[in-house]
Amino acid sequence: MSDGANLLGDYVRARRELVTPEQAGIPASGVRRVRGLRREEVALLAGISADYYLRLEQGRDRNPSPQVLEALARALQLDDDATAYLLRLGAQRPRRRRRRSRGETVPEGVAKLLAALELPAYVEGRHLDVRAANALATALSPRLAAGRNRLRDMFLDPAEQALHPGWEDAAPGMVAGFRASVGTDIDDPRLIELVGELSLASPRFARLWARHDVGTCEGTTKRLDHPQVGELRLNRERLGVQGAPGLTLVIMHPDPGTGSAEKLALLASITHTST
Repeated sequence: MSDGANLLGDYVRARRELVTPEQAGIPASGVRRVRGLRREEVALLAGISADYYLRLEQGRDRNPSPQVLEALARALQLDDDATAYLLRLGAQRPRRRRRRSRGETVPEGVAKLLAALELPAYVEGRHLDVRAANALATALSPRLAAGRNRLRDMFLDPAEQALHPGWEDAAPGMVAGFRASVGTDIDDPRLIELVGELSLASPRFARLWARHDVGTCEGTTKRLDHPQVGELRLNRERLGVQGAPGLTLVIMHPDPGTGSAEKLALLASITHTST
């Protein structure tokens, strides 16, 4: 990840390797020596010359028009999130020097809100670093504490994996959301450090990162196997923090009147008693 990084070329190459000829409506004949589509097949589907597509993939042309990028998105069968990401890559201009990471300070009002909420809640930054958490969130998972990184814990910490029985199924979406969160800021030292560490320590992360999947993290239902209160099903909501770009307030709540609501209330009482 440097000033010469070919993020656009890396992205389209990774995505073409994930599209099969059958998915693209191309008859598969003979021995294919490449995964997914060939370069010339992508060019044909996008309506551009094979030579021009090769220049894009090799990073020799980094200023394609939005029309070309949209045609590539259709050829590569990208969804809306991935198409928007591709357009941002095409709009990038080379930077002459590495920028410092932007600070992520939790506003005082949000910190007070966290303390007042009677639901597990925490604030995370664009690299999925936990910036603040309330006591019930930390009781839910000790890794939900300021200074921890959710991505590192999910891929490297067995205790966090045990808390999330379906973590392997959720991992692709988590990595895709992380890529969408960090965007095209490839010179960010924090991004370089975190991706490098996880790629070396977790082959699964390395494989998922190499796919270049992009997706937004939306509200969903999470199943947790808590060591004290047992199985919980909690809804997870994500809210942007106004005036603090990159920060997200995450709140988890059970459906009213369910066993999960009773178990969360029990966990809250245990937490209050121990503090």
